[in-house]
Amino acid sequence: MKASSLHGHLDALILAVVEDEPLHGYAIIEALRARSEGTLDLPTGTVYPALRRLEREGHLRSEWSNVAGRDRRTYRLTAGGKKALAGRRGEWREFRDTISAVLGTA
Repeated sequence: MKASSLHGHLDALILAVVEDEPLHGYAIIEALRARSEGTLDLPTGTVYPALRRLEREGHLRSEWSNVAGRDRRTYRLTAGGKKALAGRRGEWREFRDTISAVLGTA
């Protein structure tokens, strides 16, 4: 799947993968790939700018951590990020239901 196909949805996907535990950038990319069974194989140039944007918006907080002997920036969901994720999930359900009704796949 092309990164451009995710326009408007990438932020929600990132928030969802860090919901359960803090992850560093590459681990977020790997989690997206694993949860999508390989369909979402996103380049770092797509994910890292989104991480910085989500942090500026207050949805993520980052801190440096040492992972396997390497310093990495680890991202965690904030309270604002939890609210944003809940809202995005609701928007997604509405979008999915609407598209299914129009395409006749409901």
